[in-house]
Amino acid sequence: VQLQASGGGLVQAGGSLRLSCAASGRTFSTYGMGWFRQAPGKEREFVASISWNGGNRYYADSVKDRFRVNRDNAKNTVYLQMNSLKPEDTAVYFCAAGSVGTRRYEYHYWGQGTLVTVSS
Repeated sequence: VQLQASGGGLVQAGGSLRLSCAASGRTFSTYGMGWFRQAPGKEREFVASISWNGGNRYYADSVKDRFRVNRDNAKNTVYLQMNSLKPEDTAVYFCAAGSVGTRRYEYHYWGQGTLVTVSS
């Protein structure tokens, strides 16, 4: 599975962005998918994940009630809708395939990342 994340950019605090992660391969619909982020000088951290059929979603406490993860298996794409953005959300966002867990090692495939910058 190859993953391509997009949709990052510069946004003011309080604004919204939607990230997309397009996957290649016929097995996308069988994978749990996750989003992680890495801020400058910090470790990569879990943001959200979604099960293969969208039936289960998980969020980091820091983004719960602001972010929403969705997927469209017909389009081989997973989305991260980010609302009420804060400067502390500034990071490179990565999508990953293979799990719904919160730990990096649980995922087998990674995209290249897309930069989100939130200005105050």
